[in-house]
Amino acid sequence: MDFKLIAAAIGILFVFIYAFGSGIWVSSSPGWYATLNRPPWQPPSAIFGLIWPYNFIVLGIASYQVSKSLTRFENITWLVFFGLSIVAALIWAYQFYVPHNFLYASIALTSTALLTIPVLLLTFRASLAMGLLLVPYQIWVAVAASLAWGYLARN
Repeated sequence: MDFKLIAAAIGILFVFIYAFGSGIWVSSSPGWYATLNRPPWQPPSAIFGLIWPYNFIVLGIASYQVSKSLTRFENITWLVFFGLSIVAALIWAYQFYVPHNFLYASIALTSTALLTIPVLLLTFRASLAMGLLLVPYQIWVAVAASLAWGYLARN
């Protein structure tokens, strides 16, 4: 089987794992979340409903674009950083929503933001347009990391 096709499939599988995994933990205790003191820079709830579908779609398309445009080594590097960023994001979701450990959640989401930098740079290498489409995701995880620290400070 073609390596580029396998790389694309792995990247898209990662997106499904990310979407499904975070959805499980984020919805685990909605009543508790409503009681938290929110950071003043938190966007309105409607933004969350718009940005996450956009992010997941763009990440899936980026997985395909990167797989067909980059070298084998670059593909593997992209998948490793993408996979690690997803692991960190899922750790955030679990730590924040299940044991409510804001410190670990904040560290995990900061790690996600840092791990997505190489993903973004390699995506730009694959396609300028795809890189630009992925910039909102990078901004979003950076803002989300700052929100995690804001929740830690206020709760």
